[in-house]
Amino acid sequence: MPGNRVGDISNAIQQYCERRNYSVVREMCGHGVGRKLHEDPEVPNFGRRGTGPLLRNGMTIAIEPMINMGGKNVITERDGWTTRTRDRKPSAHFEHSIAIHHGKPDILSSFEGIKQVLGERFI
Repeated sequence: MPGNRVGDISNAIQQYCERRNYSVVREMCGHGVGRKLHEDPEVPNFGRRGTGPLLRNGMTIAIEPMINMGGKNVITERDGWTTRTRDRKPSAHFEHSIAIHHGKPDILSSFEGIKQVLGERFI
């Protein structure tokens, strides 16, 4: 993982989703995590491999895609917070936090609590 770039993550998200006929929102992105919750680098959910900041040991990032069944365009409602797809098709927005430690990614977040609550309904 160290030696790779943010664009490698961005491209992997985009390719994975678009190959399955989902779209990726461009206006939202992941971010670095440090002394403040939202720090550099920004981690877009689309992009080109080999571009962007270099990933290094000790870095913690949040990967935060919003993936849609329809188009990639979104609208923010008047409350300034609620975001929905322009075409009103289903969408999912989620986050994983990852630390780069000893040259390997360490996934800090988990869906285990959700899995326990949903049981067999968890997909």
